[in-house]
Amino acid sequence: MTLDELELPEANTPVGGYVMAARHGDLVFVSGHGSFEGGEPRHLGRLGQTLTTEEGAEAAAVVTLNLLATLKKELGNLGRVRRFVKLVVFVSSTPDYAEQHLVANGATDTLVRLFGEDIGRPARSAIGVAGLPLGFAVEIEAVVEVDE
Repeated sequence: MTLDELELPEANTPVGGYVMAARHGDLVFVSGHGSFEGGEPRHLGRLGQTLTTEEGAEAAAVVTLNLLATLKKELGNLGRVRRFVKLVVFVSSTPDYAEQHLVANGATDTLVRLFGEDIGRPARSAIGVAGLPLGFAVEIEAVVEVDE
């Protein structure tokens, strides 16, 4: 699938007092995104309790599409992306769950598939947390270098 063939969901709106993306020069800082489908929260729960690693990776892939929708709204088109610089992937998980990195692969694998290795493979952190807003299993934020 190419970027031109990519069907993205509607860009999310903030659920609090912030903007979904903020630009500074050639960098776009994309706020944390959860998984929405049809405007409704999806992929809710905790890894190691109600969701498997595979379900978490699927959630991360859907969150990435939501994040790309915001980025497209901000830029006009995704062809302006030069590089995904950094992703931070928060995974709602039990204290003994240790596969946050595998969940995060759902996000980075999606970016590499769509943008290729040079643009789509970012530096990344995968962090286990006790809970996320709206009960999301995964939340992702990004720093993206773009053409000005």
